[in-house]
Amino acid sequence: MQITGQCHCGRIRFTALIDPTRVFACHCADCQTISGGPFRAVVPVPAAQVQMEGSPKHYVKVAASGNRRAQAFCPDCGTQLYATEAEGPQVLNIRLGCVAERAQLAPVVQVWQQSAMPWLHELDGVPAHLRGRDSPLA
Repeated sequence: MQITGQCHCGRIRFTALIDPTRVFACHCADCQTISGGPFRAVVPVPAAQVQMEGSPKHYVKVAASGNRRAQAFCPDCGTQLYATEAEGPQVLNIRLGCVAERAQLAPVVQVWQQSAMPWLHELDGVPAHLRGRDSPLA
């Protein structure tokens, strides 16, 4: 499947050829902290299958296991774009939040479930506004 994406400000844009059956959600504490959300959804893709316009900035995170992962983000708006090996990137784990086709890319597996927020499965029962808080409830 061909996808397109960009950071929030548009400085960095990309296209990639992905396998939608590889999308996953990660609930690890690092993904929660770095994303500012309860989990992160990503799709791994060989770096050779990604065409990137613009130059992301990288932050190398060291996991509890000692594994080093480069976290790529836009230096202007801070949008998280992907994670990859710290040295010699082979696979980019593209963040679905910056992918235009994200609504079509449901995760097929979850990892680090032991760290998942216990209230995630309850969201369907929480009152929901169609847009902002001032819009009518759905």
